[in-house]
Amino acid sequence: MTKVGEHITLDIIGTTKEYDPSIFEKVINEIAKVANVKILNISKYKFEPQGFTILALLAESHISFHTFPEKGIISFDFFTCGNVSPSVALDIIKKEFKHKRIVKKEFNRDTKSLYHDIYSSPGLQKSYVVNEVLEDFKSKVGQHIEILDLEQFGKSLFIDNEIQVATSDEHLYSSTFVNAGLKLNKDKENAAIIGGGDGGVARECISKGFSFIDWYELDPEVVDACNKHLGSIVDRSTEKNSVKCIWGDAFESIKSVEDDKYDKIFVDLNDDQFCIDLAAKNMDSLIRILKPNGVITAQVGSQDKKPEQVEKWLDVFNKNFGNTTLDRVYIPSFDCSWNFSSSINH
Repeated sequence: MTKVGEHITLDIIGTTKEYDPSIFEKVINEIAKVANVKILNISKYKFEPQGFTILALLAESHISFHTFPEKGIISFDFFTCGNVSPSVALDIIKKEFKHKRIVKKEFNRDTKSLYHDIYSSPGLQKSYVVNEVLEDFKSKVGQHIEILDLEQFGKSLFIDNEIQVATSDEHLYSSTFVNAGLKLNKDKENAAIIGGGDGGVARECISKGFSFIDWYELDPEVVDACNKHLGSIVDRSTEKNSVKCIWGDAFESIKSVEDDKYDKIFVDLNDDQFCIDLAAKNMDSLIRILKPNGVITAQVGSQDKKPEQVEKWLDVFNKNFGNTTLDRVYIPSFDCSWNFSSSINH
């Protein structure tokens, strides 16, 4: 990581009057003195009928004010690569401008980036610290694929802005997934994997000794990206003699599969309503290719973050099989526990 500088923004809320422009220049000079930065030039502009902007160009970057009298807000911005933190401006601004409250945002400017977790809890924004972006593209089937090197979790796959796996803890996800099915019966001649483009479930099935594995995956570009960057997860699964990759729409492909073929079916689709509806619509086809007393297991999401979604998955399984068990494991990179539902085809 290379540090570039420090940045602070202040939104001064509840200002009750429009200050004379000279006040802002006075305050900028006071801040520059305390922060030990050199002013090179000051530019200012007064808007009609109201509002004012002033920008001080510094040898170390900039200081600016912009006023919104109609909203009772003054916005302040200070970025410096100097040795004194820009937060020294806060006490000066509190003294000079009457206000109800100040919204402060501080952050270091450096060569790392932040990637927002779209499933942060309400009122709490969580971000991943990204050391490097290794892949960032849209696949031919329309998925936004990213491979990011995360500071805490290592190389990780994101699809459509949601983390799928991280090298640091993927084994927790895939091993719990496969073991959930094996707990209900030990048969492992033939397995089908629906989805699971990162390859972790395929690797686990190989390690558990399944004789034959049919891997139905929509997007070969996901698998290619994971083979390239997440080798420890995929572990060259696509090259194993026991694994057959069938590319394209899984539910179209299984229409040509004979009845009662698989001991286990692992459904590793995205955990959204579209995929719940897709699985429910095609459940008769999955039951047809599953052996009597065979087991179907699906990742169904997090009860911590999306409890209604987990319940909808369970409803699908109970409606079609009359039974379901739920396995659960905490995944640190997800910052929550994850659930896997299994049913026996009686």
